[in-house]
Amino acid sequence: MKKRLFSGIQPTGEVHIGNYLGAIKNWVKLLGKYECIFSIVDYHAITVEHNPKDMPQRILRVATVDIAAGLDPERCTIFIQSHVQEHVELAWILNTVTPIGHLERMTQFKDKAARHRENVNAGLFAYPVLQAADILLYKAEIVPVGEDQVQHLELSREIARKFNSRYGDIFPEPKELLSDAPRVMGLDAENKMSKSMNNYIGLTESPEVIWKKLSVAVTDPARKKRSDPGTPEICNIYHLHKYFSSNEEIDWSANGCRTAGIGCLECKKVLSDNIVQELAPIRGKARELDNNPGYVQDVLRRGAERCRELAQETMKEVRSSMGLDLNLHPQPSKL
Repeated sequence: MKKRLFSGIQPTGEVHIGNYLGAIKNWVKLLGKYECIFSIVDYHAITVEHNPKDMPQRILRVATVDIAAGLDPERCTIFIQSHVQEHVELAWILNTVTPIGHLERMTQFKDKAARHRENVNAGLFAYPVLQAADILLYKAEIVPVGEDQVQHLELSREIARKFNSRYGDIFPEPKELLSDAPRVMGLDAENKMSKSMNNYIGLTESPEVIWKKLSVAVTDPARKKRSDPGTPEICNIYHLHKYFSSNEEIDWSANGCRTAGIGCLECKKVLSDNIVQELAPIRGKARELDNNPGYVQDVLRRGAERCRELAQETMKEVRSSMGLDLNLHPQPSKL
């Protein structure tokens, strides 16, 4: 039997090339190797303020783009996290074996708390426990992650060990599988690509929008004018070339930067054309799916049904191991 793989993506609404390079493109490559389960993790998304009216459309948009990018529903399971109630049940149970000190060390909590000072909530603090529940609920052995999620997965393994040592051997310890693009920087060249940071290129954006965004993206600060030589290794545009351009174009970009043989706009234009070319089939497929929303909803419905079955099996084991499976038989009827 194939090992089971689990990963999730938040419903930001706009899936960007950071999501694509760091997660989705890698997921597609893994479809034949593992039994793959992918979740749209809407419970995670509500740890920061959001507009409830927008959330349903954001969820459907992420599902649509995931499928358009190659997540074939016939080869994997795609579902919405909140449609399987066992996620939050297991998260609560795992909270009881998770030391607070472990959560306080999570760097992502510190980063998000700094960016959302007006809403530093308990859900944000316990985010990694819910993430562990997402994985352990399906006894997933493999979790593809970016480098910023490695710490969370280490905690998931620690939580599994603590639960197993206290209640019995229920959960396997999941192993990380780093993607080919473990950390994709945004167009500001300072932060990870993110919609909230407005430093992204969306997977379904038009060629005109892609070029507009790239044309003002940050490059090597030493190149104040075209005749200034630069250092490609510190330029984010050069690193993006590695994902979308041929080896010859990558060498052209590096040599042209070092010698001032090309300007930054020339370098960006080649990158823009290559991004547009790679994303064109995704944009086309997404348009088809937009015209058939019932198909996407059916994929999510079937995915939730499948995952609910798996989750209920796991929770039976968990409740039994913890002594939470008391069956109150009906009293005999009185004569």
